[in-house]
Amino acid sequence: MLQSQTVSKGAGANSGPERKPVSRSTALEITDRFVRRHIGPRPAEIQAMAEELGCRNLEELISATVPESIRTRRPLDLPKGRSEFELLAELRAIASKNQVFRSFIGMGYSDCITPPVILRNVLENPGWYTQYTPYQAEIAQGRLEALLIFQTMISELTGLEIANASLLDEATAAAEAMTLCHSAAEQGRNKFFVSAGCHPQTIAVMTTRAKPLGIEIVVGDHPTFEFSREFFGAALQYPATDGTIFDFADFTKRAHDAGILVTVAADLLSLTLLRPPGEFGADVAVGNTQRFGVPLGYGGPHAAYLATRDKFKRQMPGRLVGVSKDARGRPAYRLSLQTREQHIRRERATSNICTAQVLLAVIAGMYAVYHGPDGLKAIAQRVHRLARTLARGLTRLGFQVTAAPFFDTIKVSAELAQIEAILQSAEAHRVNLRKLDKNSITIALDEATLESEIDLLLRVFNGGVEPGFAAADVLEGNDSAWPASLRRQTVFLAEPVFNRFHSETDMLRYLRRLESRDLSLTNSMIPLGSCTMKLNAAAEMIPVTWAEFGRLHPFVPTAQTEGYQIIFRQLEKWLAEITGFAAVSLQPNAGSQGEYTGLLAIRAHHGARGQGQRKVCLIPQSAHGTNPASAVMAGFTVVPVGCDNQGNIDLDDLKRKAAEHAEDLAVLMVTYPSTHGVYEEGIKNICAEVHARGGQVYMDGANLNAQVGLCRPAELGADVCHINLHKTFCIPHGGGGPGMGPICVAPHLAGFLPNHPVVGQGDRSLGAVSAAPWGSPSILPISWAYIALMGGEGLTEATKIAILNANYVAHRLDKFFPVLYKGKNGRVAHECILDLRRFKKTTVEDVAKRLMDYGFHAPTVSWPVPGTMMIEPTESESKAELDRFCDALIAICQEMEAVEAGQTDAQNNLLKNAPHTADVLAEENWNRPYTREQAVFPKPWLRDHKFWPAVARIDNPYGDRNLVCTCASLTID
Repeated sequence: MLQSQTVSKGAGANSGPERKPVSRSTALEITDRFVRRHIGPRPAEIQAMAEELGCRNLEELISATVPESIRTRRPLDLPKGRSEFELLAELRAIASKNQVFRSFIGMGYSDCITPPVILRNVLENPGWYTQYTPYQAEIAQGRLEALLIFQTMISELTGLEIANASLLDEATAAAEAMTLCHSAAEQGRNKFFVSAGCHPQTIAVMTTRAKPLGIEIVVGDHPTFEFSREFFGAALQYPATDGTIFDFADFTKRAHDAGILVTVAADLLSLTLLRPPGEFGADVAVGNTQRFGVPLGYGGPHAAYLATRDKFKRQMPGRLVGVSKDARGRPAYRLSLQTREQHIRRERATSNICTAQVLLAVIAGMYAVYHGPDGLKAIAQRVHRLARTLARGLTRLGFQVTAAPFFDTIKVSAELAQIEAILQSAEAHRVNLRKLDKNSITIALDEATLESEIDLLLRVFNGGVEPGFAAADVLEGNDSAWPASLRRQTVFLAEPVFNRFHSETDMLRYLRRLESRDLSLTNSMIPLGSCTMKLNAAAEMIPVTWAEFGRLHPFVPTAQTEGYQIIFRQLEKWLAEITGFAAVSLQPNAGSQGEYTGLLAIRAHHGARGQGQRKVCLIPQSAHGTNPASAVMAGFTVVPVGCDNQGNIDLDDLKRKAAEHAEDLAVLMVTYPSTHGVYEEGIKNICAEVHARGGQVYMDGANLNAQVGLCRPAELGADVCHINLHKTFCIPHGGGGPGMGPICVAPHLAGFLPNHPVVGQGDRSLGAVSAAPWGSPSILPISWAYIALMGGEGLTEATKIAILNANYVAHRLDKFFPVLYKGKNGRVAHECILDLRRFKKTTVEDVAKRLMDYGFHAPTVSWPVPGTMMIEPTESESKAELDRFCDALIAICQEMEAVEAGQTDAQNNLLKNAPHTADVLAEENWNRPYTREQAVFPKPWLRDHKFWPAVARIDNPYGDRNLVCTCASLTID
């Protein structure tokens, strides 16, 4: 760490007083200023807020809020916080330890070129990466339009009727396709065929997912696969992992004749030239959109895709954007078929996916918009031409190159000794190739490949010696040698949006237009309960796009990733210290995946002890919706546990259920503090009761930000917890993704963490749960930076201020909207639930829409209790912003009371007509019983800065009855 800093005299040194060395105490003050920047309220405001709550100071409030019985006796043992300057210098030094070789490994990952206009205006833009999931569609129209574009792109390139708004990665998308096929198949079929030509990480994740569901994976060669009625589905790779392009038309026909559904994992860029899967009979297509402008990032985050037939739309996992209409009859976008969400279907859900990789899907979709169909096809043709050129050059050097059709990946065969010599030559030239087996190498080219790199590869294969000819001498033309049955004949992306914005000026304006239709943290606080929309500091975000983090292929030799390994080790150590656990896996690439992985570890633990019959999972009725879905996916049977009148777990009901299922009790899933926003004082007794019956305790880490520095999950009695790094540790929500959900486990579960088939991770017995070994590594530096900047004291202070802000909001609003659940001393944790059920003529949805007129995103609506709002202000919001939000809700309460008292029409009022758009304001005939000013400027601050909702209230049922999920009705002005 930087201890002192001097400025030597030289050019410009005499322009001011000579700087003295920076002392350690001064460096600490610099660091403290970052903590103060992360935390919203100023010290004097913190004191004033505590006093308003009836406490002498912040510490007295924390003592009254957090039960003494759960407080840790050991402060966080973390390095001292750095300043932003120190942090970026240290992280730059770490990043420099990564060696950015030129990788031609393939396996579903390709280097690409992110158009600068998209890099600067989407990936690096907080107006895009600080948005929340588009549950309030009226103020998320830009993002929803971008996702509709993504869906259209996927649907048309794959030749299938409907696509979702992205999934986590190709391997988990394939696993989701497998369960889709299983749910749609005849009862009694439990075998799933996977072609050996699929990528190894995809096979591994599907195998992990299949086991607890009782599905038998059969891996083999598709030409020799024997169709039978035992199978419900099959998965194929197109092109195969070795680059070969197979004609699967006959296979899919024979599969359908046997009642088998077919999934095809397809390379998206190749589909601009290849016959789409939907046209040769595939039922589902999955894949990765990474090569559409998204950096490699050592494996993620990237947006996967899933497309299918229209008849399977209600079995689709994840989110689906559709077109509906607003109250004025105009087209409007929204999430469709929302009854598939886990909080409604719970244990009947077939998927626990609760997010999409929205930010990355937006980038991929905008990449297609910017290049258009002709541009995409030109990129694909160039990549294929260079691959054919390389193949011709290698043949000229005497190598055996596959004669089968290929797109961008060629297979070279040779004797083992020659293979090893080639790999050594490649390493000497800072090139990564893939050793497919002892007698073959594959070379995968990409958009970033230069003609000079073809010369480099020829030199590598020629023992480092110039081959005597150049790539230009053997350069191939555009026309491929594929048979007609493999060539694409159909038009794609003919809609106006893909054929208009090809200049940077037009693209810039289109991106900005979409951004302006979305409310993000750049506009105002987003007070969603259980979602933790806190500051994503610029210093934490800057390293994400450094080449040392962004241009690494996930399967490069680990010797080239020393910088990443340092971050992994330190972050794992820090998370273990924060949670009190012994071991950490960073592989799960979403909170839902962390839940699932933690449950798999518990299942494996029971199995290793000869207790495989333990399959009962106790879940409180207040639990997150993904909890029961994850439990079912992990092979458990869900048994609900009731809550008492205070929102706590009903300990008597828990004891009854635990005793009833003592022989087969596997696990209790619990969220702490509870989903109801209180610290349950009986948590240690709850854990002890489960342990006494032979079960384990899984703690949902969604609310870990109310524990950091004050208590530790392991000390409370939990055996495993997952952490939402995109909540507690500052990875942005990105409009609904990316996220990361690492798990922390007690010593007895350390051997049951995920491993990986390509890059092993030590003595761990659990199979892969994500496509890449460390999930989405390129965003891990964000959480690393946050912890490093804050230090142990800063993290603890952040927790305290989160509790202060929540209690301040609860105190100000309690007499207008009563706080539903409180702790022993009348306090809440980091969030509070407001009860709106006393109002009969207006609803909580009306409040959510009316808040848009005040410039705010609504809190979490009607969950976990119908007719309520859950508010989480976080530590990053200032007192002024909290007051502004409270003033808005108090004003809305008065508007509601006017309706209740009959002073305002029950239907034609400020709430029922909300949100009010700019074109409503411009109506010539104003026939509403309130003024234009009351509608759109109800508070003075709105005249200084007004966020205008893009559309009026959306008709949700209409959108589900008339499902449109592509750009067919998208109009570009």
